[in-house]
Amino acid sequence: MHYPKARQKLISLAVASACAAAAGQALAQEAPVKAAEAPEVQSVVVTGIRQSLLSSMNLKRNSDGIVDGIVAEDIGKFPDTNLAESLQRISGVSIDRSIGEGSKITVRGVGPDFNLVLLNGRQMPTSNLGDLNGRAFDFANLASEAISQLQVYKTSRAETATGGIGATVNVMTARPFDRPGMHSSVGVKGVYDSTNGNLPSDVKASKSTTPEISGLYSNTFDNNKFGVALTGSYQERNLGYNTAAVSNGWKGPFRGDENNWGTIPQDGAINRPGPSDLYSVPQNLNYNFNGVKRQRTNAQLTLQYKPVDTLVTTLDYTYSENKIQTKRNDLSAWFNFGPSTSSWTGGPVASPLTYQEIIATRPGSSVGTSDIAMGAADFATKTQNKSLGFNAVWKPTKDLRFELDTHHSTAESKADSPFGSSNTLGTASFSRGNTMVDFSHDFPVLSIAGADFTAAPQQVTGSVFTNGYMKGEVDQTQVKGAWKVLEASELKFGASASEVKNRSAFSNQQRDTWGGATKPSDYPSSVWHPQSVRQYFDHIDGSGSPSLFNQFYTFNFAQVRQLAATASGLPALYLPKTTFDNDARTTEKSNAAYIQFNTDWDTKLPIRTAIGLRYETTDVSSTALVPAAVGISWVSQNELPITFGDPTFTTLTGKYHNLLPSFDSDIEITPDQKIRLSLGETIGRPRYDQIQGGTTLNSLTRADGGTGNQGNPALKPVKSKNLDLSYEWYYGKQNFFSLGYFRKNLENYAGQSQFNATPFNLHTPVGGKFWNEALASGCAGADTTCIRNYIFRNHNGAPGVTRGEDDKGTGNATGTIVGQPSDPIANFKINSYSNQKTASLNGLEVNLQHMFGNSGFGVSTNYTYVHSGLKYDNAKLGEQFALVGLSNSSNVVGIYEDKKFTARLAYNWRGEFLSSTFDGSGPNPQYVEAYGQFDLSVGYNYNDKLSFQFEGINMGNAITRTHSRTKQQLESVTQQGPRYMIGARYKF
Repeated sequence: MHYPKARQKLISLAVASACAAAAGQALAQEAPVKAAEAPEVQSVVVTGIRQSLLSSMNLKRNSDGIVDGIVAEDIGKFPDTNLAESLQRISGVSIDRSIGEGSKITVRGVGPDFNLVLLNGRQMPTSNLGDLNGRAFDFANLASEAISQLQVYKTSRAETATGGIGATVNVMTARPFDRPGMHSSVGVKGVYDSTNGNLPSDVKASKSTTPEISGLYSNTFDNNKFGVALTGSYQERNLGYNTAAVSNGWKGPFRGDENNWGTIPQDGAINRPGPSDLYSVPQNLNYNFNGVKRQRTNAQLTLQYKPVDTLVTTLDYTYSENKIQTKRNDLSAWFNFGPSTSSWTGGPVASPLTYQEIIATRPGSSVGTSDIAMGAADFATKTQNKSLGFNAVWKPTKDLRFELDTHHSTAESKADSPFGSSNTLGTASFSRGNTMVDFSHDFPVLSIAGADFTAAPQQVTGSVFTNGYMKGEVDQTQVKGAWKVLEASELKFGASASEVKNRSAFSNQQRDTWGGATKPSDYPSSVWHPQSVRQYFDHIDGSGSPSLFNQFYTFNFAQVRQLAATASGLPALYLPKTTFDNDARTTEKSNAAYIQFNTDWDTKLPIRTAIGLRYETTDVSSTALVPAAVGISWVSQNELPITFGDPTFTTLTGKYHNLLPSFDSDIEITPDQKIRLSLGETIGRPRYDQIQGGTTLNSLTRADGGTGNQGNPALKPVKSKNLDLSYEWYYGKQNFFSLGYFRKNLENYAGQSQFNATPFNLHTPVGGKFWNEALASGCAGADTTCIRNYIFRNHNGAPGVTRGEDDKGTGNATGTIVGQPSDPIANFKINSYSNQKTASLNGLEVNLQHMFGNSGFGVSTNYTYVHSGLKYDNAKLGEQFALVGLSNSSNVVGIYEDKKFTARLAYNWRGEFLSSTFDGSGPNPQYVEAYGQFDLSVGYNYNDKLSFQFEGINMGNAITRTHSRTKQQLESVTQQGPRYMIGARYKF
């Protein structure tokens, strides 16, 4: 397919303006224009898979810069049930999954925090209790029924809001003026999730099949002068997942020639780590069984009004609610790092193949003395997204267009249970003897000797109740204009103002009574329900081992929590706090202006260029509720704890500005082939935890001072200088091949830094009048025992000096010495963040879409290769900076379509990638192993109005696995399973 140059130009303008709030859509409703001037983006509302792929191809072909997209097959009928699942079909886009669904995206190796999501051209707020301080948008909150298309802008554009280094994703919803006339449909589905059936009864939902209903109504009136569209959907889903994990990370790493740990005996280890090898040992092993219920509600109302042919106004309101209830039971064994036997892989990073700790037994018995921990959780969360927006497009002449867009949008996540947003109730039987883990298979096999639940009945131990809260708000106003100054040129210009707010808060109510908070007799034996382990991991290699400790007890969280609260006499400690311990609030105010000049060059080989410049300033103000330090007390030789008063809010500020150029060019070497070149700069703002205000001091100081933590609102955003080259060949009406190269040079990544400060002006007795007097009397400067004895024996009763009884064993004086106004002010080393890291990455993208004539068969496939020299060094000690999310990926989608049937079989693969540089223990890497998933959808059109659908997700029953420095250093392995949907859709 080839478009004349004039039409080609106007199409590119329509696609470019689609990143604004549907300006092109509004213009489509004006008085009839010449066919060559019709904004081509309006033709994307189509029916059928093949036509959907054609529209997506044309979106890519006619864009300025490198743009990919997914287009709805029909109004109210998006190709996938989850938007992130759709996005992963696009080359360069990989997804992170949560509860078996796509939730966040990584684009071209750039992680979720640095990809910007727009809704109809508007910046959206985020809230996610799983990541209180991140910027990543959670696509699981949005249903797909109201979505008309997804546009992924991989190159920079002056007119696009900043924040997307990997890509800017524009989620576009259906508008009544997109398709005049009356259109309505209703759909129903039954969702069967097989994972709910593979759970213990205490966490399992009562039914595995749940309903989903969706509806759409769109109409225009009075000769298309008025329009209204209403969409809504409601879905329930009951699911489960079972995970085996070293949930608190790996202790270490240590060097084999160092005595940092010392529990690998010379004669108790096979292939003991060598002197230069790095090795680690597991902190614990945990098997957990999770039942999840999810209810998702989405709705959107859109009103459009065209008072005159040259003016189109749109008012829309979008609402979504995602409610999740989670129940969990688990079995775990904690290691004490005592005497052990073990076998190891070779170096330079040695990992245990087997690791066994020797645990004492009760006198005259084989019953062990350590704990077999069995916990439970029962919590719920609710996330609501709301967006109210207004858009007006005015075209006073055929060559001049103006647009105003403003919106107020919020995203709020909070607890939806009296037990908080997260919790754990620990129980244990104190009968664990020698404990071993076999890490030689995908599944870690736990073996326990001496267990006797009769001799050591189960009892409640410790507990944690957490309340989390997060809210994001965006107020944004954009003014845009476009002026066709020459036949083949256009000047675009605009300005915007936005205020983005983020609040994240949490509190913990924790009882560290892990040795036993109550007595076994406080609990009837009927509350403990016997279970076996193996059946819940039957698809993971190694779970069939006869050595597996295959017994544990589950229980009802609410029932046992109430028994523990009654038995302890402290019921308030078994509920979450009603106030927050930490409360961080950040505001970013940004103003931006841009100008962009697009032109077509009448040369032998047609050339199109777009040159733009965007200037943006941002002011940051971050306020945090932190405990106020009021004094320092010297209580022992080298311990000077801080005394805290009521929490107070403190505020820090920052400011930055950026000038961001962009250049796009494409050369049409033949009517069906073109080459693209894009250059530009983009930014990604730092995470909220890196810029949050408030200084938090660690409670214990030493003679040489204390430590603390503080964000840095003056952090600059990460800046990326981008180069993109691509070749595109459109060799048939629905066929194309493309090959692209990209490179990103990234600077200003935030790394940890440290500075000296004197927060709260705390006075310390170290170096004070009495301290110096003791030194003058003969005490050495480092002999704190001598100094304390002198002060207590010579100045007892003086301000701040309170002497206790002398220690009977040593004869040394005891008591407290409180810093006084005449004493020095204490110095603190504050850990913070600074712009200090750089990185680069490059990659290749290959795309092929081919339809086999009129056979109805076709294939769409792509592969993305991403590389960076900044990788994690597994053989290196200490904290490291490395790019997370960097992975190769591939998709293969086979389709068939005729008048009655449509079918699509998709395989998505993502290679291994680094997901984090910290695990639960410290600076240890976490790698997500390569993962592939098969999805199937089949449709049958009974007639023009009634159709039926079948969908299967994860039909190959793929498992997910993560590890640390080696494959044997398991972090987690999760078994889920397939889910199936069958439904019907009726069009009125």
